[in-house]
Amino acid sequence: MYTAFHPLRWILALLLLVSCQTQAKKEETPAQPETEAPSSAVTHTLPPQDLEGYQTAYFASGCFWCVEAIFESVKGVKEAVSGYAGGLEKNPTYEEVSYGRTGHAETVQVFYDPEQVSFFELVQVFFGSHDPTTPNRQGPDRGAQYRSIAFYQTPEEQKIILAYMQALEENKVYDSPIVTEVTPFTTFYQAEDYHQDYERKHPNNPYVRNVSVPRLNRFKQNFPEYLKENAH
Repeated sequence: MYTAFHPLRWILALLLLVSCQTQAKKEETPAQPETEAPSSAVTHTLPPQDLEGYQTAYFASGCFWCVEAIFESVKGVKEAVSGYAGGLEKNPTYEEVSYGRTGHAETVQVFYDPEQVSFFELVQVFFGSHDPTTPNRQGPDRGAQYRSIAFYQTPEEQKIILAYMQALEENKVYDSPIVTEVTPFTTFYQAEDYHQDYERKHPNNPYVRNVSVPRLNRFKQNFPEYLKENAH
């Protein structure tokens, strides 16, 4: 078992010294392959969101339905997009990722305003909203596509992630070792349209009711200061 999320709070002051799930989530809509994206590129086609000027961060921590909803509740986050990252296959589909054919993990692309929320705070949200000690698993979801990954785009982001993980380990916040991968970001492929905003659009889905919503509510309870006004 891992410690409840709220002990992460007191680590914030310490780290400022350093750096300042298997549910077959299928719909009747057939999966559509994405257009090819070059290395370090992002495919983003959701209309009509003006995301120019926002920075991006990428996290994998289980089912992207859950993760997307968590980050979209955070103030300073403009948009969260479900997709795939961390693998080698180009233009992966949901079915390919689910069967472990591509090496990708279900990943969320976070567009955020650094004037309102920092990358460090997003890292805290990431670790504070999932169990980073379970390899290839998150809650009821099992498989490498559900593994924990914190992607970095700069050496400073890598430093922030590693310092936070070190503090968590040194202060024994979890009973088991952290298995989160710290990986340089290369390519993000947006998931099929029916995955986007899934929790909001399908509140009566059994998985959403029994897994996604409780996970989101735990996060809200432990990090109320990070929430948008309409997310309380």
